[in-house]
Amino acid sequence: MAAPVPLKIAIADFPHTKAIKDGRIPIEGVQPEFVNVQPQIAAFRRMVRDVEFDVCELAATTYIVARAYGAPFVALPIFVMRMFHHSGMLVRPDAGIRTPKDLEGKKVGVRAYTVTTGVWARGVYVDEYGMDNSKVTWVVDDEEHVTQLKLPPNVIHCAKDSSLVEMMARGELSAGFSGNAGVGRQGAPTEGWNDKKLPEMNYPELIPNAAELEADWYKRTGIYPMHGTIVVKDEILKQHPWIAKSLSDAFERAKNEWLADLKAGKGDTPNDKKYRGLMKVVGDDPLPYGMEQNIRSIEALEKIAANQGLIPRRMSISELFVDPAKV
Repeated sequence: MAAPVPLKIAIADFPHTKAIKDGRIPIEGVQPEFVNVQPQIAAFRRMVRDVEFDVCELAATTYIVARAYGAPFVALPIFVMRMFHHSGMLVRPDAGIRTPKDLEGKKVGVRAYTVTTGVWARGVYVDEYGMDNSKVTWVVDDEEHVTQLKLPPNVIHCAKDSSLVEMMARGELSAGFSGNAGVGRQGAPTEGWNDKKLPEMNYPELIPNAAELEADWYKRTGIYPMHGTIVVKDEILKQHPWIAKSLSDAFERAKNEWLADLKAGKGDTPNDKKYRGLMKVVGDDPLPYGMEQNIRSIEALEKIAANQGLIPRRMSISELFVDPAKV
């Protein structure tokens, strides 16, 4: 019997991956070494710049950009994080912004241009509201994970002695993404706000009835935005192609174990509550894995990335993903 293949693996702590990380569900034929990186976003950078891990969870857009620029790893259709994106854009109440179309001609904050939240949201604004993305000035205050990326001319960096939070407070930005994608949630300014003695302001959501519109959009398009995907080094799959299925089977088993508990009313973590809510929109499995279940969403994100100038050329599905069912 062949010895198990040692793999260094960096994935975040989710209730639906816990059984893999604690060893209760093995990865057949693999001896995993789990590397805990806090936050997981730091692992993104280490993977796309140094290819530090054999298997890694990456933000979906970060992965597509990295692959387009020749990264020596490929994704499996295992999507460990998902959410919709009609919500999350905060606007200054004095900016005269009523719809996404009104963002044209304005400066809008986002942590980095390739942040997956921003990419999906801009796709929605363009397709559903007719926003011309090239007419919005996107202001960023972080570097992109993929250093080869050439940003479009309508993306600028904020001054080194400032931040998106401060620019929003001073009225230099008219809007910005909330949370870790940008300027902070209304009522919960990001760190440094009080130190700067900046005025607090309640920033309303650009789209207040987001949940209703997200459900309708999903029903019409079948697109369910993914955030986290699992990538594997090319050389690993070249030597051991069966590892794609071993990983897929293990992630599926761990997810199904969690789903059974979720449906039984167990679990009250933020992730548990989030996916219980999403089940009302997408059905019994809020984290569908596999190519067939996700082809529309994969095609949509690749197209959106191309339209927003994130990749130098269009990418085929076979370039981006290995289908474990066909290995």
